[in-house]
Amino acid sequence: MVKYNLAKVVIEGSSPFFRFVTNMLKFFKMNIDTLIFYFFGSFSIISAIMVVTLSNAVHSVLFLIVVFCNVAGLLLVLGAEFFSFMFLIVYVGAIAVLFLFVVMMLNIKTNPIKIDNFSTIPIGMLIFLVLISQIISSIDNHVALVENNYLVYIPWLVENNYLSNIEVIGTFLYTKFCILFLVCGLILLVAMIGAIVLTMHQRSIVKKQQISTQLIRDPRGVIKFIKLRK
Repeated sequence: MVKYNLAKVVIEGSSPFFRFVTNMLKFFKMNIDTLIFYFFGSFSIISAIMVVTLSNAVHSVLFLIVVFCNVAGLLLVLGAEFFSFMFLIVYVGAIAVLFLFVVMMLNIKTNPIKIDNFSTIPIGMLIFLVLISQIISSIDNHVALVENNYLVYIPWLVENNYLSNIEVIGTFLYTKFCILFLVCGLILLVAMIGAIVLTMHQRSIVKKQQISTQLIRDPRGVIKFIKLRK
């Protein structure tokens, strides 16, 4: 009985682009997680240093948001998806609201915006690298290549029956600990209402018009006829 190496036949008879992608997958298979971990870790440290060194409060808040996003990426790489999403929802959302209140309470002078087309190049390159890494990781997950170049069969029934940590935590959170979850939401709501009340400055100097009070007034008590002397 003759055995054929299916992956080897496909790779040798395929295009150079497919062989290039296969070699890239072999290279990044063991190193992509480490590179992403060091990438998020280094940016977290740099952003944290910028938070404590900048004098502008708005810039510090923006770098603090970057710190939380990088920490969420680190947790996602380590496999803690639930805590990663909680960092994005709670911390980044709360910091965005805090940024709004800082703008409302502080008198920040706005500088004229300078249009610079070259400043968007690093952001575009960063987005491009993220998209490429996502494409490579998705290909690596669907076509897993081992050392003997055989295509690995994925048992989808086992994969569907397996529960991730997000599903397990969500099941316990909304069933066993539902009362505590509602209490935490109520505490956050009270804190948000308190922050809104603190930022509302009512000035007595400003005159306001109340339409309802004007409509219910009696004209006989407002208009007076005065007899002038000749």
